[in-house]
Amino acid sequence: MVLYHHGAAIQPCVTKHGKTFVARASILAEDGEATSLGNLGEFASQECAFAFAVRSATAFVDGEPLPRSPFELT
Repeated sequence: MVLYHHGAAIQPCVTKHGKTFVARASILAEDGEATSLGNLGEFASQECAFAFAVRSATAFVDGEPLPRSPFELT
């Protein structure tokens, strides 16, 4: 799924890692610059991971600090 925020295309992604879900996001800016935010954190549910990926990507587009994930990947 691709979402648009202030002209940037955001593609949130969730992958399964053991019993958790890992949030990731890729961003394509209006000027064509592509950015991958990589692994953003682990979550107990797919829905939470997706919501966090969207929140992180929109913060990046807005020039705000990225939110902290609840757990660190080991």
